[in-house]
Amino acid sequence: MFYHANLIQRVKHLEFHMTTKNILVIGASRGIGAELVQIFAKNAEHQVYAFSRNLTAMQKKFGAHINVHAFALDLVDAEMKQTFKAQINAISSIDVLVYNAGYLVNKPFTELSRSDIQKSYQINVMSAFEIIQAAIPKLATKAHVVSISSMGGFQGTVKFTGLSAYSTSKAALVSLTELLAEEYKDKDWAFNCLALGAAQTEMLEAAFPGYEAPVSASEMAEFIADFSLNANRFIKGKVLPVSLSTP
Repeated sequence: MFYHANLIQRVKHLEFHMTTKNILVIGASRGIGAELVQIFAKNAEHQVYAFSRNLTAMQKKFGAHINVHAFALDLVDAEMKQTFKAQINAISSIDVLVYNAGYLVNKPFTELSRSDIQKSYQINVMSAFEIIQAAIPKLATKAHVVSISSMGGFQGTVKFTGLSAYSTSKAALVSLTELLAEEYKDKDWAFNCLALGAAQTEMLEAAFPGYEAPVSASEMAEFIADFSLNANRFIKGKVLPVSLSTP
């Protein structure tokens, strides 16, 4: 793995001594996304912008943090890109963007409907296109865009029955990251993708009912937060597996 655990230890908590950063988390109402917001918000110097369809859940979870700003954003809305542009209009620049949104349908291949496939691709990859397109004019010098994919979308890994719509869309997100790194290689931005293994979230339960992951959502979020704040100093255009276990 390019991003070794020892590197995490060397830079751990470095973010608490850095200047103010504007951090956006897409898919922030539950699971790893919600944990990420809580971690980023621990540094009062950071301004954290949380986006999810479920605004009520975010307001309840993040209400104690004056540096967290929650916005309702429906990624299947046809006007989503314009809504997002309006929401970030007042932000001077974006230092970190974490695209953590995900939608999972667990069905046999022949039972997948057009709607199932379209929604999987809309949320897991098409909205990533639109969000990043809207964010490009706001990216700060040395900005870091981190896309959260899955080991199911990582080439050569074991695949699972029922997850063809989810895993293929997450594979597209992997390819998008590599292409963005190439297209913007003359910029001082970093585009990286983390392909996550099993972490204990609602989505994991939907995919593998009853399975207990060796990593909690908060533990995985700690890794992603460190990576998002610091790894762009060392890593660009990489797709990295982050997995202790793949069910």
